[in-house]
Amino acid sequence: MERPDPSKTKTTAPSESCDAELNRRGFLMRSTAALMAGLASAAHSQQIHDAQKARKDSSRSDPGPENQPLRDANPNVFEPPVTDHGETPAIWNSFSVAHRRLLEGGWSRQVTVADFPLSKDIAGVNMRLTAGGIRELHWHDAAEWAIMLTGSARITAIDNEGRSFVRDVVKDDLWFFPSGIPHSIQGLAPDGCEFLLVFDDGKFSEANTTQISDWTGHTPIEVLAKNWGVSEQATEAVYKQPAEGHFIFQQPVPPPLREDEKTSRSSVDFSFPMHSMEPTIKTRSGEIRIIDSRNFKVPNFTISAAHVVVKPGGLRELHWHQNADEWQYFIAGKGRMTVFFNGGKARTADFNAGDVGIVPRTFGHYIENTGDRDLVFVEMFKAPLYMDLSLNEWVSNTPPELVMQHLGISLETVQSIPRTKQGIVPA
Repeated sequence: MERPDPSKTKTTAPSESCDAELNRRGFLMRSTAALMAGLASAAHSQQIHDAQKARKDSSRSDPGPENQPLRDANPNVFEPPVTDHGETPAIWNSFSVAHRRLLEGGWSRQVTVADFPLSKDIAGVNMRLTAGGIRELHWHDAAEWAIMLTGSARITAIDNEGRSFVRDVVKDDLWFFPSGIPHSIQGLAPDGCEFLLVFDDGKFSEANTTQISDWTGHTPIEVLAKNWGVSEQATEAVYKQPAEGHFIFQQPVPPPLREDEKTSRSSVDFSFPMHSMEPTIKTRSGEIRIIDSRNFKVPNFTISAAHVVVKPGGLRELHWHQNADEWQYFIAGKGRMTVFFNGGKARTADFNAGDVGIVPRTFGHYIENTGDRDLVFVEMFKAPLYMDLSLNEWVSNTPPELVMQHLGISLETVQSIPRTKQGIVPA
């Protein structure tokens, strides 16, 4: 066996071995120190993050008294989007917090400019009539637009030629009575009705209407008798009615319509059967029915409207109205709306059934379904014609380079935006 040549075999001195071990230990110590420093730095950063989050959470906390049901129904009011900014007037109100005038035969409650300062052009009344309950024969200075919410009713009116009108209306039907047109509403079997009344004057009040029993009861008996061509004795019952009129009162359910129609001679149809109307706009995420003077042909028409259904996750697209404020009533579901007030100001609010919203003329807004069922609402305008423009129309029909220069978006993005009005866009 060949032995190795000692002259060719490398040996390590004891000092060199010691130095190597020291270097290895130093490296490990330095690595460990670096790792520990890194961990300490990370822990410090986490501590800073946690402290910042705690301060943020503390800033947003509300340890004092709170109306919890109202807070739960309005999450975007309690915790507004970061895009909300500036001092803006309220865009939300609700019939659910309005005083309810309870009477035998039904009830009434209203939202006017006194309750909702931004609503200068339109006031609303929510009314319920039992089967047989009557909203007394009356008229008012403001024009009246209405939608049936539940049940059915019989409406009567006298046109400008003194001819009578009688019609039965059901859920989703409309009616319109111009200023000064006398009319009545009576609930039908089996359970009467509930409806929304909209008036083209924000200062309107149900307490300021001309009611037949109120007027006649405050006319001297000899004058009333002379006017009717009867004896004073024949008019005595008039003066036994309530001093301020009946307003709403209970009576038997009226006879079949064919009986009352015998007196109907008017050629004017003050009602509109929206329950059988096809949608004006329909997408897979909802539908819109527009009713204005082009299809509801009643004299002196002053209130146009859109009946809107938005499916869960859908969006009533960003848009504005050129000719009137938008007054909204929410019938079903849950949604949110942001109104842009110009000058860097915006405000968001949540809406539930029975709530009322307002958008000033020309102000941009959207309405999004944030619930798990259809969002249903009506938009109303003090204008004979419905008008709107959408953000999509504006952007996609403007020279693309101009839009890119303003918004910093790409040509591909500009070209992807729909060129026509969508009405309702999908989730």
